[in-house]
Amino acid sequence: MADHSHSIARAPSRDHLDWPFFGPEHRDLAGQLDAFIAQGGLGEIDHGDADNACKALVRRLGDAGFLRQCVPSVYGGASEIIDSRALCVMRETLAYADGLADFAFAMQGLGTGAISLSGSDAIKSDVLPRIAKGELISGFALTEPEAGSDVAAMATTADRDGDDYVLNGEKIFISNGGIADIYTVFARTGEAPGTRGISAFVVFADAPGLVVAERIETIAPHPLARIRFENCRVPAAQMLGTPGEGFKIAMRTLDIFRPSVAAAALGFARRALDEAVAHATSRKMFGATLGDLPTAQSTLGDMATAIDAGSLLTIRTAWRRDVQKLPITREAAMAKMTATENAQWVIDQALQLFGGRGVRVGEITERLYREIRALRIYEGATEVQKLIIGRELMKAARS
Repeated sequence: MADHSHSIARAPSRDHLDWPFFGPEHRDLAGQLDAFIAQGGLGEIDHGDADNACKALVRRLGDAGFLRQCVPSVYGGASEIIDSRALCVMRETLAYADGLADFAFAMQGLGTGAISLSGSDAIKSDVLPRIAKGELISGFALTEPEAGSDVAAMATTADRDGDDYVLNGEKIFISNGGIADIYTVFARTGEAPGTRGISAFVVFADAPGLVVAERIETIAPHPLARIRFENCRVPAAQMLGTPGEGFKIAMRTLDIFRPSVAAAALGFARRALDEAVAHATSRKMFGATLGDLPTAQSTLGDMATAIDAGSLLTIRTAWRRDVQKLPITREAAMAKMTATENAQWVIDQALQLFGGRGVRVGEITERLYREIRALRIYEGATEVQKLIIGRELMKAARS
């Protein structure tokens, strides 16, 4: 069955952009992106060929100027410092339209966020303008087979050898693995035990010893891979920050982008709600429409409320970072946990309202049901977010 899930019959609601957390620049960005999508700017997205679909999406988003949101203005970006609210607007809008479009955008930012934060001027000048134009595709290589949520268990090593570091080890579930031109890689350099002995590096995909060991297929098609480093030499000049600073750089990068994961979940959820409302309005049942039934209205009411709850937490977090310039570790965890869990429930309810039609391959609800599931895991599973929130509460109580 053909997959028509990328076609959009209506524009997403923009009521929440009137909330005081947003400025006129965010409303303008949303309008520009809405127009770009409505005019076919994303092109025909072939979900059966995720590699080429993502490559094409990066080029299209770069040509249209939208990838400028992923880098600072001095290197061709849209704002002096990466704006979390703009990232949220972008990801929510793209996720509403198509999950691969959101993925393509998000990885340009996540894959090079550490470079924007801690790269040398030379690395920034070389890489970031090309990321903004869509000329390079980036990846973020943190997770390992035995070190997912537990980063301290990282086993990949980087040993100094003259002017180089020599990397050995494996990374898994690496987004854009196999199609990326450049990876931000985290490896153990051994300055101290645990997370204090991890450093970050920029590694180009053509570096000898970087091997794409396995392509990984998941519940929703995305370019993913297991990457192996076999005596992979990386110039010491491509280290980000200082030795042993890698974990802090990774966490700072995730703090910037974690609210946007919540925003992507909200985009999926808003699409599900809009599709459910349209279906309930037109579906004839028991001499009326599905939407006339109190049970359906009650479900739709719960869905809308769950979305707004997640949205308020998400935008509060991005606003706190952008405007108040305050730490957002706890707030980002709350937003990511709530928005992704709520979105999973909203999409499940939408599928239930569609009945048998909802599970057919090619239906929007079926596609959303698959796409939302990973968001509850990546960039910190829900259970990890709860631990972060609790840890931050205890830290504040002891200070």
